Formats: sequence, structure tokens, C-alpha cells
Amino acid sequence: MNCWTRLQTESEKQTLALYTNWLNTARPKQIPPKENYHIWLILAGRGWGKTRTGAQDIAFYALTHPNSICAVIAPTHGDLKKVCFGGNSGLRSIIPDECYEVSRGRKAYSENTAEIRLSNGSKILGFPAIEPDRLRGPQFHRAWCDELAAWRYPEAFDQLMFGLRLGDNPQCIITTTPKPTPLIRGLIDRDDVIVTSGSTFENEANLAPSALAMLKDKYEGTTLGRQELYAEVIDNMEGALWKAKLLEETRLQKIDKNNLTQIIVAIDPAVTVGEDSDETGIMVVGKDINNEFYVLEDLSGRYSADKWGKIAINAFYNWNADRIVAEVNNGGDLVERLLRNIDDNVSYRSVHATRGKMVRAEPIAALYEQRRVHHIGYFPEVESQMCTYTGDRPKPSPDRLDALVWGITELSKSKGQVNWRIS
Repeated sequence: MNCWTRLQTESEKQTLALYTNWLNTARPKQIPPKENYHIWLILAGRGWGKTRTGAQDIAFYALTHPNSICAVIAPTHGDLKKVCFGGNSGLRSIIPDECYEVSRGRKAYSENTAEIRLSNGSKILGFPAIEPDRLRGPQFHRAWCDELAAWRYPEAFDQLMFGLRLGDNPQCIITTTPKPTPLIRGLIDRDDVIVTSGSTFENEANLAPSALAMLKDKYEGTTLGRQELYAEVIDNMEGALWKAKLLEETRLQKIDKNNLTQIIVAIDPAVTVGEDSDETGIMVVGKDINNEFYVLEDLSGRYSADKWGKIAINAFYNWNADRIVAEVNNGGDLVERLLRNIDDNVSYRSVHATRGKMVRAEPIAALYEQRRVHHIGYFPEVESQMCTYTGDRPKPSPDRLDALVWGITELSKSKGQVNWRIS
């Protein structure tokens, strides 16, 4: 007798018994709201249990609704496979083996496409948010959006909503660490959205005491801690040079790069490499004949030196850029040497910080206030840094913002808008 045969013939109580352990161990906030809702938005800190909550919701729905189609959307392909479907809290760790459709003697799961087929005819389909067009056409009964605030293309959410139309009550669960993106702010204000908030420390029973102590020591009282641990949607931080409303008002969705007169790849390299190290900021920026400035791409991340060097050089050629600019206060000649070892033909200029981050950023913020800087699309990570940086010493450093400032400074300095010492 397979799993679904059992579920069809047993009572609802026995059906729920598959999840007895979850229901007995889950905190009240992890259980779906009793109120009717279209979207359940969970804004919670790191380690709160967001992934487990989303996976349990989708798995339970698919198992108890034969022939249903469920969607799982994560920021990237890797997030889908390693977090939402794999990992200790993912779908594959939750769904009992006997509930899978068996194909050629194996459980019906495709790692390449992130797809699970169940013996009751239900399907759980994975989609990366970096490919919004893949959500054009499919229809769904239920959806799970993971880390929505980090989606590179918010239009992926719109495409999902167009397809969430099957059944009597199609619903969506969103699990994310909050950031002050237009999409998150808009969802909070909607009447058909139930919002659940929670801090990292609500799940302390399942987190290592040493890790919790480190987090409190390093981030307690900081802006980043308020966002990442206590799940505050920090918007228009007092003292910050940028406001989310201004970024939204000046945002463009696309630009013809042939209209740009200059393109810069700006780098703020990390000193060390590791899980706790700062990111390497890599921003692509450009300007046009009217001295309007454009943020084109954010390639930042936690990379080895060799990797960020290759990423920057690839961006240089992909965008047909005029120059790579890199801050060398911490790396000196090593930065140029690294880039030259990869490709000796790139145009390169080093820049040195002779003033503090806040002072360097102020002239660039002024260009934004003049509505002369436009973001082409959405850049959640750097925009969060822009709207929350107040000049204190954040941990980690706002390296994406630093790279953006260096890039626009380089574009503007020759026309007299901004002048810094460049070497």
C-alpha cells in the first residue's frame, strides 16, 4: 500500500499524523494562520526556521491535494537545489520516501530541473527567480517564495501571481529576511497578506549557543543586526544618505548601452576570504552624454581573490567597459598584479581612500538627489546598504556601496562634478 492510498482511506487526523513531529515541535508562528489569506508573508531573522516552515507548508499541501501543482521559487538555481529541495530543512528531507512516484525503480526527483513527482499525482516544481520568463505560462495551486527580498528580478513575483490561479483558494507562502525593497514594502501594506515576524533568537533551542553568543556580540545594536537578526524592515534610516523612495522614483527598467559614453567596473576588494569575511564589492556603472549616471549590474559577493578578479574582468568585456577601478588601501599593488596576471590588456586605475566612507559618499548622494543617477532594475543588497548606512562602523562593511561610490566618482570626476585623489 503506497503513501497516498493510505492517506485517501484514513481519517484527516491520520493524514495529519505524517506531520505529528512537525506540529509538536513547531512554534505557533510556524503554523499557517487561521485567517483566510492569499499570501502569508514571514519576515524573520537568520536561523528562525523559515526554510523548514515553507517546505512543510508546500509538502503538506501537495500530499493532501491529489494532482495539485505547487511552485517553489528561490533566488538562484543553487538556492533551489541546496536549500529549498535539499539540505536538512528542504523538501526532500520532509516528504516520506513512500510518497514519491516511482520511476524506473527510483524516486521521481529531478535535481537538474528541481522537480518532485508524488504518487498522488501532485507535482512540486522549482523555478529560479533569476529567470522570470520561466514563470510565464505555468499554473499553480500553491507557491512558496524563499528569500523574496533577495530576488534580482522582482518581476518574477508578478509572473508567479499571474499563474497562481488553480483551485478554490490558491495561496502563497513567502519566507524571507526583510529588506526595504519596494516589493516587500508593498506586500506589508496589502489587505490580503498576513504578516508574521520573528527574530533569530526565537529559535535558540535549535541553534548552537556559541553561534548565538557570537551573533549578539558582533551584531547586537547594529543596523545590520536589526535587519538580519530581529527582522526589522529598516527604511529611511535616520542619518542615512539615501532614501528608498528616491531610489524608486529614479529607477529605470532598461537602457540601451549603446547610448552610454563611458562604463566602469568598480571593485572594493575584501582583505580576507572566509564565511565571516567582508564581501568584495563589484559594481558596473555607466554615464551618458547628458552626464546622467546608471547602475547597471551588481556582481558583488564573498569570493577568493582569483575568483573576484575573473568576475571583474569578465564584466569588463561583457559590458565593453572603459576601465576597471579598484580601491587599493588594503591591497596595494597586489590588486593590479592579480588583475594583470589574469588579463594584462584590461584598462585599470587604482584609487585610494583619503577620506572616510561617509564623506566620499556625500557627493554621490547629491547626484542622486539631483535625480541624475538611475538604477537599471533592482539591486536589493546594495540598495539596503544605501538606505541603512549612517556612517557608523557596520559589521560587515558596506562593500557594495563602496564600489558603487568609487565607480560613479570615477565617471563624474572628469567633468568636475566630483573630485577625489586618484592614483
